[in-house]
Amino acid sequence: MEGLEVRSAYLQDSSVSRLFDWTNSMRLVQFLPSVLLIGLVTTVSFAGEHDWPQWRGPERDGHAAPQPLLSLWPEGGPKLKWSVDTLGLGYSSQAVADSRVFTMGADQEQCFVACLDVNSGSTLWRTPISRASTKDDYLHGWGGGPRSTPTVDGKNVYALSDLGTVACLSTEDGSIRWKVDLLEFPDASVPKWGFSESVLIDGNRAVVTPGGKNLVVALDKNSGEVLWNSEGISEGAQYVSVMQGNFNDVPFYTTASASGLHIFHAESGEKLFHTPESGNRTAVIPTPIIDLPFVYHTSDYGAGNVLVKLSGRPGTLQAETVYHLDNKSMQNHHGGVVLVDGVIYGFTKADGGQWMAQDLESGETLWMHKIRGARSGSISYADGHLYCYNDGDGSLHLVKPSRQGWEETGRLVLPKQTSFERGSGAIWAHPIVARQTLLIRDQELLFAYDIAK
Repeated sequence: MEGLEVRSAYLQDSSVSRLFDWTNSMRLVQFLPSVLLIGLVTTVSFAGEHDWPQWRGPERDGHAAPQPLLSLWPEGGPKLKWSVDTLGLGYSSQAVADSRVFTMGADQEQCFVACLDVNSGSTLWRTPISRASTKDDYLHGWGGGPRSTPTVDGKNVYALSDLGTVACLSTEDGSIRWKVDLLEFPDASVPKWGFSESVLIDGNRAVVTPGGKNLVVALDKNSGEVLWNSEGISEGAQYVSVMQGNFNDVPFYTTASASGLHIFHAESGEKLFHTPESGNRTAVIPTPIIDLPFVYHTSDYGAGNVLVKLSGRPGTLQAETVYHLDNKSMQNHHGGVVLVDGVIYGFTKADGGQWMAQDLESGETLWMHKIRGARSGSISYADGHLYCYNDGDGSLHLVKPSRQGWEETGRLVLPKQTSFERGSGAIWAHPIVARQTLLIRDQELLFAYDIAK
């Protein structure tokens, strides 16, 4: 993106610091005083203390719940507990709650939600929620099938098919409680590579992104009825999962599209502000990181990364740019990033693709590390270690977070890779850690490793 420049609110005179909303002016918004919690909030309920009940873990930030895990793996990696080869086509990762694994897949006819036993891998139920997609629905050259991760909330699990069917199912037996077709919203259409976000459950709301005239919508999680449509933005859905936060008693949702990062009021859908730096016109995929008062986002195709700082009096929300970096910095494609002790870790496509560490508040690149055979990679964090999953060779590296460099303490390689034709695709399902088990997927294959200390 030509003409983008590094801007630091800390280095510039306050008279020229950039304050954001759509009109680039300060905006004060008064909100309902009923939300008292200040900080990042997630509301997935009834999950066990070692569970991973939704996309990117309990807080949707890539961090597993606290649990004692191996810090040093034997040669060849930890012990394989079980594996299955019945999940079908798709890039969905997994949710784990109450000793059950929830994921998605597709066969030639149907897109389905599958429930497995976390201890054995045996299938407990499998429920179709829509027809299977075809190459006429969106570009299948990078692989078809569902991309969304189910979200568990109490006795319900919520899933999104690659064709835009949102379904609420019973966790017990997979029976469908309700379904909504996102294509029924005004001007909504299937994204170029299929619907990919994972449903956010917040209070009584199921939050999703149909795009079109209503970029984001909130549905009643118990009925699927529309509670509100977002205001102030009309464009196609990308592949980003919505994050929830609360600042100064202002509940908000943040997501991103081709035009950049957006923040909406969580109770009305009103647009609060927008910044274009981390958007691009090809594919915007990574989930934003909230570390109040900061919001960080990155994407590939030259977009780089942006850090926004929130401020304002109680009951108000303002924002300003801290920095935007697009050269030899984090340009994350689709594997996501995690924040650990003030450092962003993830895979950047800069300089041919490398794992890297970036200081959150300054944007400084701390180190980069190249691994042969990895075009990109996905990442999670658990019990003091990073789980770095390479998309090319099926290797997963256990790495100690460090500001000084890559410190590897273990490595495993998938026993086998998918039998499906990849086309231009790769291994894109994210690794998860739950109940002292590492789960990693490659299309129809799912492997469970014992990583208990």
